[in-house]
Amino acid sequence: MPEEIKARTLRLEGLIEYQEGSVVSREIIRKGTGTVTIFAFDKEEGLSEHTAPFDAMVQVIDGKAEITISGNKNILEKGDMIIMPANESHALHAVERFKMVLTMIRS
Repeated sequence: MPEEIKARTLRLEGLIEYQEGSVVSREIIRKGTGTVTIFAFDKEEGLSEHTAPFDAMVQVIDGKAEITISGNKNILEKGDMIIMPANESHALHAVERFKMVLTMIRS
């Protein structure tokens, strides 16, 4: 369960650190209507193809990633974002180390 939400300014890139050979995540917000999670992927790490029953938005905040949605490859860099529609297969691969914010909408 994430920590209690407090009104304060945070630097996204500093909320999570890279770990060699790993994918690290930290949930920032968890509500019945959705979640916000920050991830750090070491180079060549990723998430294998899967589906989710909810729409999600990925915002890259550092590095470079390949995000494949329904067989279409997309290269995203710092500052880019993409929508991953509900029930469409998707996978993530770190072209280089990257950090992202995943916002999942459940309603």
